[in-house]
Amino acid sequence: MTGYQRLLVTIAVMATTVMQVLDTTIVNVALPHMEGQLAATPDQITWVLTSYLVASAIFMPLTGFFSDRLGRRRYLLVSIFGFVLFSALCGVSQSLDQIVLFRLLQGVFGAALVPLSQAIMVSIYPVEERGRAMAIWGIGVMIGPILGPTLGGYLTEVLSWRWTFFINLPVGILSFMLAMTAVPDTPTQNRHMDWWGLLYLSVSIAATQYLLDRGNAYGWLGSSRIQIALVLIIAGLLAFLVHSFSQHRARLFDLRIFRDRNFTVASLLLAVFGLGMYGSMVMQPLLLEELLHYPTLTTGLVMAPRGVVSAISMMVVGRLITRMSGRVLITIGVILSALGTWAMGTYDLHIDTWAAIWPILVQGAGLGMIYVPLSTIAFSTLPKEAAAEAAGLFSLMRTIGSSIGISLVTTIFIRHGQMAWNLLGGDITAYNPAAHAYVAPLKLAARSPLGASILAGALQRHSQMVAFDAAFVFITASFALMLPLILLLSGGRVGLAASQQVVAD
Repeated sequence: MTGYQRLLVTIAVMATTVMQVLDTTIVNVALPHMEGQLAATPDQITWVLTSYLVASAIFMPLTGFFSDRLGRRRYLLVSIFGFVLFSALCGVSQSLDQIVLFRLLQGVFGAALVPLSQAIMVSIYPVEERGRAMAIWGIGVMIGPILGPTLGGYLTEVLSWRWTFFINLPVGILSFMLAMTAVPDTPTQNRHMDWWGLLYLSVSIAATQYLLDRGNAYGWLGSSRIQIALVLIIAGLLAFLVHSFSQHRARLFDLRIFRDRNFTVASLLLAVFGLGMYGSMVMQPLLLEELLHYPTLTTGLVMAPRGVVSAISMMVVGRLITRMSGRVLITIGVILSALGTWAMGTYDLHIDTWAAIWPILVQGAGLGMIYVPLSTIAFSTLPKEAAAEAAGLFSLMRTIGSSIGISLVTTIFIRHGQMAWNLLGGDITAYNPAAHAYVAPLKLAARSPLGASILAGALQRHSQMVAFDAAFVFITASFALMLPLILLLSGGRVGLAASQQVVAD
């Protein structure tokens, strides 16, 4: 393959990657607007997100199966076409039922876009350039969700929430045409569908997403619904494992992939990484908009530098990855991410804009240093024919880690907010001189209705600030948890390790 052909393929798969990962976050800021137009409650409108995540998570591990049955290029074209079609239908939906159905189908077709693009990038670049290839691909995976809220807020305010879906049409059409002409195909293989395995895995994944999505609202294990979901998760997973190990002819995917230590450890690290990254991305807009009262577009601009710094960091790492140990690069990235998030845990109600931005810059530099070497190491010791299947599982771990992270961080935020309210509120009484001193400049008494309302508002703001800080401290701890796992990765430079593996094969 010539350099020009490789460039066209790179543009095609990068466009699909950005389109898919952008869609996971661009819709979030539009939910309140959808709620009114689709006559949905706040509880119901979240299914616009959940339906997509469930369908995507279920079909992601099937990437290897459909790649073998259809060929990699044909499956990519089918996925792009379906994703764009149902994006358009989401944009013209007139009811909640319609948009949930179309989001479900959008998730079915969009599930393979990221793992397919990763598998194609691995296959078209030689081993010595794989680090640079993963850096280019990683930019799309990282920049998409980071810029999603900014772009979504702009489109929703200037045009309509429907344009958060219509934006996929021009990108999808371009990537479809490039993929049709430039992406090389792979030979088809006669594989049988493991329907029972698919059923068991689907039950477990769907129950996991339900537990994470509704657990906090229902009080976790205090609810019979969540208890049933937990039973379904365990039963479905155990049934899938027993079924897969007893099957010799048709398996949903080959579990022997997890015998590769680098792939298994990198997948676990990616799940924890997703927890930290997406947990931060949920908390920061809430802090800036709800507590500090930043406008939506200003919030997006404050968060945007993280994406720029991450992109620069990835390109630098792409050049260093064949000269330095991948473990060293990941360790530096984890430390920077932890430092940036720890600084966010020191925020207070009086921070200025720069104080809000610089921890985001540090965290962004760290995030960019983690993803590229982690993705490269994960595939460095796997045979090329396993790339599509492994990419599907790798992306699934990122999705699950992100869902768990969002759920845990939200729960910690709510619980610590309640505890802070009770703890701080115990000191706000009519007999506390500080309460009188707080409202005295307003010519009010602490016992007056307006004075009590002002004190309650101040209590609410300070309780939320304590809760945000607790959430960021938890995210910092999740990054720290990655450090001992890094030691389990194979050492040495990624390019050298991959070259030796090719010689051994």
